[in-house]
Amino acid sequence: MGNKILVVDDDPEISSLLQYTLESLGHKVKVCDNGREVLEILHSYKPDLLVLDVMLPGIDGYSLTAQIAEDPVLNKMPIVVLSALEPSRTMFQRFSQVAGFLTKPFNTDDLIEAVKNGLTKK
Repeated sequence: MGNKILVVDDDPEISSLLQYTLESLGHKVKVCDNGREVLEILHSYKPDLLVLDVMLPGIDGYSLTAQIAEDPVLNKMPIVVLSALEPSRTMFQRFSQVAGFLTKPFNTDDLIEAVKNGLTKK
């Protein structure tokens, strides 16, 4: 049985690709399409890793990462950040739990590597 992963992306095609790729590696994947529900799902689902888009309806990925960093229950959970904006990479470097940063469109091999690194870091 693989690890539990929460995928947060508002683009259904990207969410499907992420879910398919991660499930094919044996992981259990839950998908969320907006920023508003993420913290609640993190506390109930308790994933081993979060794959998080930056641009989300409700609350953006950067604000979510900041809230996760402040949460004593969640602040050790590794995060792989996805963004169409390469310059936003530097904003996430201050968070120790960010295990990877992928620029969209991303290569699935890079995704697999980032997820492996994140789960190893856990």
